[in-house]
Amino acid sequence: MADPQGFLNTRQRELPTRRPVPVRIRDWKEVYEEQQVAQLQRQAGRCMDCGIPFCHAGCPLGNLIPEWNTLTWQGDWADAIERLHATNNFPEFTGRLCPAPCETACVLGINQPAVTIKQVEVTIIEQAFANGLVTPLPPERLSGKTVAVIGSGPAGLAAAQQLTRAGHTVAVFERADRPGGLLRYGIPEFKMEKAVLDRRLDQMKAEGTRFRSGVNVGADITGRQLRDRYDAVVLALGATVPRGLAAPGHELTGIHQAMEFLPQGNRAALGQQVENQILATGKDVVIIGGGDTGADCLGTSHRQGARSVTSLEIMPQPGEDRPGSQPWPTYPMLYRIASAHEEGGERLYAVSTTEFVGDDDGHVTGLRLAEVEFVDGRPRSKEGTERVIPAQLVLFAMGFLGPEGPGVVEQLGVELDERSNVRRDQHFMSSVPGVFVAGDVGRGQSLIVWAIAEGRAAAAGVDAWLTGSSSLPRPIGPTDRPLTV
Repeated sequence: MADPQGFLNTRQRELPTRRPVPVRIRDWKEVYEEQQVAQLQRQAGRCMDCGIPFCHAGCPLGNLIPEWNTLTWQGDWADAIERLHATNNFPEFTGRLCPAPCETACVLGINQPAVTIKQVEVTIIEQAFANGLVTPLPPERLSGKTVAVIGSGPAGLAAAQQLTRAGHTVAVFERADRPGGLLRYGIPEFKMEKAVLDRRLDQMKAEGTRFRSGVNVGADITGRQLRDRYDAVVLALGATVPRGLAAPGHELTGIHQAMEFLPQGNRAALGQQVENQILATGKDVVIIGGGDTGADCLGTSHRQGARSVTSLEIMPQPGEDRPGSQPWPTYPMLYRIASAHEEGGERLYAVSTTEFVGDDDGHVTGLRLAEVEFVDGRPRSKEGTERVIPAQLVLFAMGFLGPEGPGVVEQLGVELDERSNVRRDQHFMSSVPGVFVAGDVGRGQSLIVWAIAEGRAAAAGVDAWLTGSSSLPRPIGPTDRPLTV
């Protein structure tokens, strides 16, 4: 246990301060200031080292949270990062981007604010990098087997690192110009600076993982060619088919998917030249979708100098307290305020877009909204509540339907499930022997922590298939679910 009386003597959560809004919206740097280590250790000391640590069940990776909380409180950063890396290849990603289902499952959270698990996690890895504790771990010997990993998001990177360390020769294919997937061009700099990604990629390269960027698998190289060249293939393509909204006027110019807008904004923030960039500068921006992607669009719009930003959500506004239908340790729907929400903009709940309004040139000028009520669980517009709000830029941030069907998925001939995801067995292998599946392409749109967990699990399946057995950890099966929903 950490501090035996820590949860009694320190009853409040202490998180790092966010930089002042007027300052941070003028740059693309991460929004948080550095937290004092002593304060962080005091928070780690609140962990009760429960007899049944429900935080384990809340985390798909099965992170050994009480163990590294104790080591953090003791200031033993070397052992803390060893325990953290035992289950999580990339705590610097999850410590910044995961919504922390472990915290909503924290036993202390029953009657006190939960332990700041996510902040402890990111501090451990940052201390490890600062003290030279993160070094390449190349394999002692090579297996002679080759693996192609398609996609360099968190699932693909986790699978690649595990397989490389197991001694296989791994090539990671990415159709963008640089590896990282959504970590590079989907996540804004103010949430995770790309230097954080690049230093981990440097470690992977030093271990022997090979990266093939700018390669559109399915076009530049076919599924058949992959099978001929490699002993195994891991599909980690993600779920990239976005949801649309077929309301009247949806064909007007000025209406875009979030994943058209955000990658361009990221490239520009990194100093890259972007032709015909979608910009929020001087515009009334409307974001349809109130999740993390919507918040990313919100923060990006602020930094580009939008005149106004309005976020729309069809569901009613959640409460600030855990609803009775979502008891501990489940992940509750709560009213959460991301850093982007602090920076301005209006959030509208229980509204639905009935029409996109445009001018004579075919450009969007506004949205016609109606308030909604739920009848038998389905939204229904209220009569007499329609109104028009101005918009010269509309962004869809409503999630994704699944992987792209044409291309390598079709070429490999793998079976799809009823949700158009790639079907896989308990070893994460698809219906085609030697073709494995990890992350959103098989699971559907989900969390970064699930992507890493699935990448690790798929790597164990590949390793066992290639060699007959595997010592790689296998944290989950493809249908496993945590206690949090």
